[in-house]
Amino acid sequence: MKQLFILALGLSLGLTACQPAETGDAMVDDAAAAEAEWMSLFDGESFEHWRGYKQETMPEGWVIDEGAMYASAPGAGMDIVTRETFTNFAFEFDWKVEEGGNSGVMWHVDESAGNYPWMTGPEYQLLDDAAFNDGQVGKNSAASNYDVQAPSEAVTRPAMAWNEARIVVNGNDVEHWLNGVMVVAYEKGSDAHQANVAASKWTDYPTYGTTSTGHIAIQGDHGAVWFRNLRIRSLD
Repeated sequence: MKQLFILALGLSLGLTACQPAETGDAMVDDAAAAEAEWMSLFDGESFEHWRGYKQETMPEGWVIDEGAMYASAPGAGMDIVTRETFTNFAFEFDWKVEEGGNSGVMWHVDESAGNYPWMTGPEYQLLDDAAFNDGQVGKNSAASNYDVQAPSEAVTRPAMAWNEARIVVNGNDVEHWLNGVMVVAYEKGSDAHQANVAASKWTDYPTYGTTSTGHIAIQGDHGAVWFRNLRIRSLD
C-alpha cells in the first residue's frame, strides 16, 4: 500500500511539472497586447503624424533634434496638430521647455471653429514653473487645465529637464498626470467645471471646450519646447 501511494504521488508531481506555465504566459500575452494597443505619434525620425494647424505640412520652424520634436523658431503659424482625430484616449509624452519657457497641449481641437487650437481645445499647460508666479502653484502652472483648474501639487522639474505627462479623456472624465502624479481631475460639463470655466479667460470664447472629438494640438508660438516618446491609446 505504501509503495502504491508513493507511486501515485510521483505520477501526480510529474504531471503537475509538465503543465504549461499558463499564468506566466497569460501575463506575457496580456502585457504584449496592452503594448500593442499604443500607437506611436513620433518615431524620432519623421513628422508623419503631424502637420501645421490649418496647414498641410509641418511649419519649417519645427525640427528633429536628437530624437525629439523641437520648436526651434517659435512664432505665428507654429501650432501643430495630429493628422488623426481622437475621442476617448490616454496620451503620453515627455516634454521640456527652455528657461522661462511656455507651451501647451490641447485636445478635441476643431480647425473649423477658430483661428487657434485653444478656441476649442482644453489645454494641458507646459511651463517653467520656477520663472512664473514666484514658483507658486496656480491655475496657469505646469499640468494645469490652463486658466481653469490648478494642479493639486507642484511636481514639475526644472527648465531643460524632461517631464513625463499623461492626459486621459474618457467621456466627460479628464485626468492630467505629471511625473507619475495625477494632479488634475474633473468632469467636463459638470457644475463645478462650468463655474471654473466661467471664472476663466475662456468665458469670452463660446466654442471653448464644446467639442467631443478632434485633433491633439501642440502650441509652438510661445518659446522653445521639446517633445519625445509621444504615444496614444484609444479608450473607445
